[in-house]
Amino acid sequence: MSQEDTQAKSAQGLDQTYHRGPVILRGKMIPEDTTSGNLLNEEEDTDWLHMDPWRVLRIQAEFVDGFGALAELGHAVTIFGSARTAATDQYYKAAEKMGRMLAERNTAVITGGGPGIMEAANKGAALAGGTSVGLGIELPNEQGLNEYVNLGLILRYFFVRKTMFVKYSSGAIVCPGGFGTMDELFEVLTLVQTHKVKHMPMVLFGSEYWRGMFDWIHGTLEPHHMISPLDPNLMFVTDDPDEAVATVLGDIEPGRID
Repeated sequence: MSQEDTQAKSAQGLDQTYHRGPVILRGKMIPEDTTSGNLLNEEEDTDWLHMDPWRVLRIQAEFVDGFGALAELGHAVTIFGSARTAATDQYYKAAEKMGRMLAERNTAVITGGGPGIMEAANKGAALAGGTSVGLGIELPNEQGLNEYVNLGLILRYFFVRKTMFVKYSSGAIVCPGGFGTMDELFEVLTLVQTHKVKHMPMVLFGSEYWRGMFDWIHGTLEPHHMISPLDPNLMFVTDDPDEAVATVLGDIEPGRID
């Protein structure tokens, strides 16, 4: 290094190094305060409660709470579906039946804990004496978990909630639903497709409801080579609650969707 470069480096303070945890700071980036000093200083401003580093701790706490609550859950299946489905709807009644059937097979039922399809599945499981799990999410105007949840968590972050769905379920039944249901469906499909998780059976309940989606998958995605021709086989469609439960529990092998 030339003398000129050495002098320029010194002038910029680049010959001084400050370590803040794993972060290396030099020159003008060296702070005037210290981490320990900041910790011990009296705080008048509470904005730090809403900053990203503090959010990281909240996220960590949510994972710890979720793992602690569900670690000993045992065999479980998630049932997704709309919160807007009325108790008189055919899909509500089917979800209730599937929740009951899973409980009778000593399988815990996990839902988002809300009304509609989620309530139906929790109801079927709880009234059959099974484990009925609800993973709620903090939302405006949300009324909390439905009355049939006997093991519940209210979470702040969708990604924590979806991690719990995937980590503790050996399969999923997806009933008709909207954007939230689609989000959960394609989240799991992507993880399975990319081998981030082991293969898990995905049953879509209600052929009439899902037919348009599969027309688009076969008519648009496949011809444009956006997916493999084998990818639709990650899902199985049925209108039979018995077949849905048998498939998600691995009693029968799902076939190709045409």
